[in-house]
Amino acid sequence: MIVFNKLWEKMLEKEVSTYWLREKCGIDSKTVRRLRANDNVETKTLDKLCAALDCKLEDIAEYIPDKTY
Repeated sequence: MIVFNKLWEKMLEKEVSTYWLREKCGIDSKTVRRLRANDNVETKTLDKLCAALDCKLEDIAEYIPDKTY
């Protein structure tokens, strides 16, 4: 499972809000909800986030093995 807990930490570090993501980065509120729920998002969205936050993918997302496999 991919989780975005690190994204929220990075946003705190950079002092940006979800409003900033929506207004300045073009990430819509539906996508923000998907990120909060650790749901699927497009790689284009991940690219926008990394560019906006000036970070690497591993700074905002983390793979946690699912024990059902």
